[in-house]
Amino acid sequence: MPIALFLVVGMMVSCEMSVFYDEHKTIKDNVWNIDDKMVFNVEVDSADMLERYNFLIDLRNTREYPYSNAFLFIKTTFPNGGYALDTMECPLTDPSGKWYGKVSSSHVDNRFYLRKDIIFPQEGMYQFEIFHGLRDTNVVGIKNVGLRIECVE
Repeated sequence: MPIALFLVVGMMVSCEMSVFYDEHKTIKDNVWNIDDKMVFNVEVDSADMLERYNFLIDLRNTREYPYSNAFLFIKTTFPNGGYALDTMECPLTDPSGKWYGKVSSSHVDNRFYLRKDIIFPQEGMYQFEIFHGLRDTNVVGIKNVGLRIECVE
């Protein structure tokens, strides 16, 4: 009985708030080199494996960003050493060039779903590496990249 109570309490604590993980990495001088990977480490315990999550990518660009979209590669390394690779297209403007997302005088914030309603299959440390997949070696106008993991309610 105490073990069952511990699991229930652990579940409530894990997703008591709707955000499980939220971290952003700043791109130096707003120039993202193709070799610069944004690395996010997420620790998952057994109680976290009982919940379902949405995985989101946050992208902040300057208004001088020259393209209407961004392509990202995401490598997820599992605690057992296995990995998965994902490719994301992130539309940033409509066909007329009007920015999507939350626009301010200096930048534009967008949030994109990577995966919805997912469980963590293993306990331990997960590593998420995000890098751009654009043709330019140095992409000008990206301010920061974030990983957000929300509990599905």
